[in-house]
Amino acid sequence: MRSPSVGDASELEWYKSSYSDSSSGNDCIEVASTPGVVHVRDSKSVPGPHVGFGSIAWADFVAYAAGS
Repeated sequence: MRSPSVGDASELEWYKSSYSDSSSGNDCIEVASTPGVVHVRDSKSVPGPHVGFGSIAWADFVAYAAGS
């Protein structure tokens, strides 16, 4: 779910995974955190859309991904 109250995504402070190797051209995501929402975007499409997840949904996803 995307949060319309965020405004311009360029105002967010985006972080890319330290596991990402931009020289190899691998797909990667970037995340930006605001109170109650974690925003996710494709690092290869910075001006493109982003999606926001509530903090509980994001924590559940991270726990699931860490277990795989």
